[in-house]
Amino acid sequence: MSRRITRPRPADVVSGLVTALFSIPEGMAYASIGGFNPVSGLYSGMVSTLVGSVFARTVLMVTTLTSAIALSAQSVLSSAGLDPHSVGNIAMLTVAVGAVMLLFGLLRIGAIMDFVSSAVMTGFTVGIAVQIVAGILKDVTGYSSDTHNTVLKFVDVAAHLSQWSGTAVLVALATIAVWVVVRFFRPLRSYATLLALVVVTAVTAITGADTDTVGDIATVPNSLPPFTFPDITAFPKLILGAFAIALVALAQAAGISAAVPNPDRSRPSASGDFSAQGAANLVGGFFGSLPTGGSLSRTGVAVSAGAQTRWAGIFAGAWLIVAVLLLGSAAQIIPMPVIGGLLFVIGFELIEGRWDDIVLVMRSAPLSAVAMIATFVATTQFPLQDAILAGAAISLVLYCVQAARTAHLTALIPDDEGWRAEKPPNTLPTTGITVLNYSGVALFAEIPRIAETWPALPEQSGRHVVILSIRGLPDVPSATLQKLLHARAEELRKTGGRLMLAGVRPAMMTTIRRAGLADALGSENIFATSEHVFGAVEDAYAEAKRWLATG
Repeated sequence: MSRRITRPRPADVVSGLVTALFSIPEGMAYASIGGFNPVSGLYSGMVSTLVGSVFARTVLMVTTLTSAIALSAQSVLSSAGLDPHSVGNIAMLTVAVGAVMLLFGLLRIGAIMDFVSSAVMTGFTVGIAVQIVAGILKDVTGYSSDTHNTVLKFVDVAAHLSQWSGTAVLVALATIAVWVVVRFFRPLRSYATLLALVVVTAVTAITGADTDTVGDIATVPNSLPPFTFPDITAFPKLILGAFAIALVALAQAAGISAAVPNPDRSRPSASGDFSAQGAANLVGGFFGSLPTGGSLSRTGVAVSAGAQTRWAGIFAGAWLIVAVLLLGSAAQIIPMPVIGGLLFVIGFELIEGRWDDIVLVMRSAPLSAVAMIATFVATTQFPLQDAILAGAAISLVLYCVQAARTAHLTALIPDDEGWRAEKPPNTLPTTGITVLNYSGVALFAEIPRIAETWPALPEQSGRHVVILSIRGLPDVPSATLQKLLHARAEELRKTGGRLMLAGVRPAMMTTIRRAGLADALGSENIFATSEHVFGAVEDAYAEAKRWLATG
């Protein structure tokens, strides 16, 4: 594990500069779609990015504002009845999100992201992309829709084609066209967004085209972000939303460590990254930042520009501070249709990046497809903090259903070559040994399936033994499973039989002893795991044969 900060490389200085320049249009654009002052987007790439890069365990990850976080933050503030333009409310939300992230990291529950399925994240990401495009319709068409429903907004804008601004549409299309053309030149691909911003803004300014600009909605100062005190009174209304935003941010960041491995081959840590993002928000909240998290787009830019160590992200934050100090006010001439055109591209890239996942889910996993579509609908129709919580709930249900489907019993039959697997018998023999292997995770939802395939008792009483191999089960089996085993042991005992457990690990033994299952079975019927995979089964089988022989 690599936590130390190595010396910066020249490539990190250049990469940081490119990332900082890229952060100007993207940061302002993301803040804009969330309904915040675009300047907040700039501030979100300064102190937060610097602090996040210092502590990140995925060393090249850039922590900053993302589209999903911006939309979620606006939704949380509005749902709480708080002014999304109040710097005190924004600071409190950012600090609260940071506290939740830091708590997740310190408790080492990074594995929570494993329970948010790819299908759910795909539906959420596509929904966010649609939200992004819906949010910039006014900027690219000049028509302001009164409806707040995402889908109906597209319908309303299309129905008022005659009220569109030709100039705004042309500027937005020109921005997209320049971006597309630049992408054809491989050395310039990383700069496509920046070049589209600069070129179209310059042409618009020279020609005097009549469009709304950043200066019409915000004043960009040539100064450092102001020190801001959070409004503590807003905390109770924001805590639940802070958890939702933290889940959004952490879910986005979770994929970065897999996509961008550490150059020094050190192992990343989801919990360590949670803590780093938490620290970034706790500090950034006092310096005008919106909530931030790991950004795949900004990380991709940094890597493409040659990032080699965590210094690339540190320089990105520092360079952005310098750029705003020297050139901040120049950003006021940027036309809003240019930002709208860039956001359209970003929305398209989000969908394109998930297209293979969409196709895969639709073709091969019907149940996951339902979860994906449900999450997409929730994202476009409900507040985002509710959508991500709904997505997490859908993931949990999906996990339980899949676990229940895959759990099964297999009969193990001894032969000259070891043990062969067969379908369990419908009925136990009057006298004999039946070895069963339990494959599953001992989740309560899978117990009915296990109970259905458990062999029935013989019609006549006799000396029969059931050996259940549970080597692959978790150390804390569900209470439902323990009740099932307790009932089966009692049934076998009444008919002259025995139930033996094979492959019991020490931690599981502690659990079943505390629950009383060990006493119900009897210590002579519990066989601990051994280094040999079937060692416990063979020990239990030998004991069963001895017992039958002495009967």
